[in-house]
Amino acid sequence: VCFKNKLKVALIGQSLFGQEVYSHLCKEGHRVVGVFTVPDKDGKADPLALAAEKNGTPVFKFPRWRVKGKTIKEVAEAYRSVGAELNVLPFCTQFIPMDVIDGPKHGSIIYHPSILPRHRGASAINWTLIMGDKKAGFSVFWADDGLDTGPILLQRSCDVEPNDTVDALYNRFLFPEGIKAMVEAVQLIADGKAPRVPQSEEGATYEGIQRKENAEISWDQSAEALHNWIRGHDKVPGAWAEINGQVVTFYGSSLLNSSIPPGEPLEIKGAEKPGLVTKNGLVLFGNDGKALMVRNLQFEDGKMIPASQYFSSGEMSVVELTAEEVKVAETIKVIWAGILSNVPAIEDSTDFFKSGASSMDVARLVEEIRQKCGGLQLQNEDVYMATKFEDFIQKVVRKLRGEDQEAELVVDYVSKEINDMTVKMPYQCFINGQFTDAEDGKTYDTINPTDGSTICKVSYASLVDVDKAVAAAKDAFENGEWGRMNARDRGRLMYRLADLMEEKQEELATIEALDSGAVYTLALKTHIGMSVQTFRYFAGWCDKIQGSTIPINQARPNRNLTFTKKEPLGVCAIIIPWNYPLMMLAWKSAACLAAGNTLVLKPAQVTPLTALKFAELSVKAGFPKGVINIIPGSGGVAGQRLSEHPDIRKLGFTGSTLIGKQIMKSCAVSNLKKVSLELGGKSPLIIFSDCELDKAVRTGMGAVFFNKGENCIAAGRLFVEESIHDEFVTRVVEEIKKMKIGDPLDRSTDHGPQNHKAHLEKLLQYCEAGVKEGATLVYGGRKVQRPGFFMEPTVFTDVEDHMYLAKEESFGPIMVISKFQNGDIDGVLQRANNTEYGLASGVFTRDINKAMYVSEKLEAGTVFINTYNKTDVAAPFGGFKQSGFGKDL
Repeated sequence: VCFKNKLKVALIGQSLFGQEVYSHLCKEGHRVVGVFTVPDKDGKADPLALAAEKNGTPVFKFPRWRVKGKTIKEVAEAYRSVGAELNVLPFCTQFIPMDVIDGPKHGSIIYHPSILPRHRGASAINWTLIMGDKKAGFSVFWADDGLDTGPILLQRSCDVEPNDTVDALYNRFLFPEGIKAMVEAVQLIADGKAPRVPQSEEGATYEGIQRKENAEISWDQSAEALHNWIRGHDKVPGAWAEINGQVVTFYGSSLLNSSIPPGEPLEIKGAEKPGLVTKNGLVLFGNDGKALMVRNLQFEDGKMIPASQYFSSGEMSVVELTAEEVKVAETIKVIWAGILSNVPAIEDSTDFFKSGASSMDVARLVEEIRQKCGGLQLQNEDVYMATKFEDFIQKVVRKLRGEDQEAELVVDYVSKEINDMTVKMPYQCFINGQFTDAEDGKTYDTINPTDGSTICKVSYASLVDVDKAVAAAKDAFENGEWGRMNARDRGRLMYRLADLMEEKQEELATIEALDSGAVYTLALKTHIGMSVQTFRYFAGWCDKIQGSTIPINQARPNRNLTFTKKEPLGVCAIIIPWNYPLMMLAWKSAACLAAGNTLVLKPAQVTPLTALKFAELSVKAGFPKGVINIIPGSGGVAGQRLSEHPDIRKLGFTGSTLIGKQIMKSCAVSNLKKVSLELGGKSPLIIFSDCELDKAVRTGMGAVFFNKGENCIAAGRLFVEESIHDEFVTRVVEEIKKMKIGDPLDRSTDHGPQNHKAHLEKLLQYCEAGVKEGATLVYGGRKVQRPGFFMEPTVFTDVEDHMYLAKEESFGPIMVISKFQNGDIDGVLQRANNTEYGLASGVFTRDINKAMYVSEKLEAGTVFINTYNKTDVAAPFGGFKQSGFGKDL
């Protein structure tokens, strides 16, 4: 290691934080010449001492540094013997004398977990939350003889999330970023670039250490102030109140933004209004009429319970262990013994915390059990809720048996009796495994295009809801069960979800018909049928995503192995259109989930209902919370935030080219997230005179009128060879007259309503533009005279290349026909390719050579030969040019 611009450092402090700072300083080439830490407790060395001793660094464990105000001589001599140029105090609970602080050439630097001068003193993180600060952070400062008053070397800050706890803030930001900052600060000093910015006394605060006796809750405050007080004391020392003559400590507070759930009243001393024990937790009320919810309660004897179980009678029954469970219990006993090394033997009555364990030991216990018990994943709260060994083993066994699952999903449905069934539709945002109202309570109407009536009010996601959904997806990916799951188990969940979608296919198809106007029979086969197929197909891919080994030149005399490993990206955002609401969801999310990502999906504002029903089915299939999040709302608010969000790693979008460009720009500027875009199309269909005309008429109509023309690959322009042009047009019009326009739930209906009113109006304007430019309106072009958003199937001929109809996509039931000269293959190809789009295309001919030549020359992602609209989950789908890039399926 090169020691140029590296320092000899004395590390004074303790804890896992101190250990990490020590390790990182060593890695950066600084020489830690001595570690001064606290004495062993109950025979256990501090983590910093363990790491330093293992590395051969001199370690000193002084119980104190001074007596009666004077530095202890032996301590001072030991400190001077290491010859440090800088003291680094990452986390220190001892009082260090000023002659030691000022002793080295560069003095001393200290880490403090607040944005100084705010929250000087102890319990700074607690006070950040208690005072309702919107920003948290830390300072690295030069030590002086005041209390946290020295000049600032560097500071870092982060936003405080609405439901952050001390642990959450520390683990997310203060711990990892603090370690980096301490190392950065040492290097700045080594390079002679470290600033000394005097602290201002303006805005300075000092708060003392928070102890149990002064953590009692004062109830005459707003719900937000109560929430801040409770979370500011979570986990230590714990905010408390008196209930039925007993001190009860509150943990896991969150603000309640949805309606108050039903529950049983609970009198709390000093509270004007009783609490409410609900199946989700204990609801508490502020003096402003707003509410918060507490998840866990702890009694004076140390026992912790879910707040929802406060009134549950009696103790939980003891389960008898199987032989396999006995082995697990024995392994856990060995782990307990390793942590509680001061306890002679682990008995059933041994209490984890009363035997000397700390919160750091909780993390160790959870991780060791995961490592040594087949990946069994416990939460820290499982330890707090079962502190005695006997109770802890019972909790573990219940978890192994799946008896310790979360409460059943609560869904507030809108129900309708329709299509000979009861249709039950969720209408709220789906975030972190729960249906919840939008943060600000806003809703909007979703409309039935068949008659223009309101189906129901749907939550209108705000920026806060988007951020919550992304945070849930990020946590599920980084810390949840999903990220640790075997690929094959992931596939099993996807197969189960496909089965549930198939089981509910009639209900899903009915919702799709109601919300999007899709003809029920088509919805059953395509919208829902292909969604089921997509999930089944990608479920099979989960355990078949493989890397490869690569032969490289060896760096002799060594031999090297090089291999690629395909890993999930992380949180993906998906923004889908309104034409195939569930199918577009399936096309994008199935692949996303198969690869192991988590997702936040925004359905089209006008068609949110099948996506929310899908969310409900995902919970029933067993998907862990946070893996799938659905946020209905507008593209301008929710969609834009997704494209800008720094925690999203990829965004998949299907929609217009204009919006696709805006999304791509936002993705680039924010964090250079990957994008896949399936955008506009003006797909040409070339019909040669040597085609099978009956099939060309039938398939050509399907190419235009399928799904009411609301089809991204719809044939936007038909080129028909001159010799068959007139007959083709005549036969198309004859067939259109036979089409039944009507209620999409009627099994005999061929053609349903357009998706929404604004789209119908746009289509009518499109037709007006065609007539004005001189195209011939052969049939249709009008709204059907009945309630709802129905449009007549329409045919235009004599469409010239310069016309609006020839260039722009209608996205509706409008057939645009242009004639081309007999035998002019290259001429019609040039016209067909004269577009900025390139999504799909088609050719009808019986001449295989002509078919292959034309398909090679057409500039489109898909070329259909003597067929159209044929998609399959095994075939890639996507476009060229301004139709986007990246493939679905």
